[in-house]
Amino acid sequence: MKRIGLLSDTHGYWDERYLKYFEECDEIWHAGDIGAKDVMDRLMEFKPFRGVYGNIDGQDIRKILPETNIFTIEGAEVIMKHIGGYPGKYDPSIRNLLKVSTPNLFISGHSHILKVKYDKDLGILHINPGAAGKYGFHTVRTLIRFDIDNCKFSNLEVIELKD
Repeated sequence: MKRIGLLSDTHGYWDERYLKYFEECDEIWHAGDIGAKDVMDRLMEFKPFRGVYGNIDGQDIRKILPETNIFTIEGAEVIMKHIGGYPGKYDPSIRNLLKVSTPNLFISGHSHILKVKYDKDLGILHINPGAAGKYGFHTVRTLIRFDIDNCKFSNLEVIELKD
């Protein structure tokens, strides 16, 4: 079993509570628009890290992270991409890959809108953790924690970071 801490759209903003809420996690995943390499470095120093670059990320981050991250963890096939849409409205840049690869979990960011939705047509759980940074139209900053065990997802928690 792995406990995952998931965030997106930090836009260069650091909050010490990331470490507090991800202390019990085995890995931290960032779904793009990190915004500053030092934010990524701090997360990487804290826990094993996986991520993708987003549309605002510079070459310093793009040299380290892929645009699309495809991996297997605890028997689950995962695809992560910053701009990805959601079930029924996937971005054209990822739609065909999702249909061909049919992962168990698709993670995206970009919209700043927290959304967890199961795609019945493709059999994919989709998670967008919302935005953990302060830049954007969102009014509540959010993080997600969840467990993966033998290709099963459980104990999903939404954490609201109120200022």
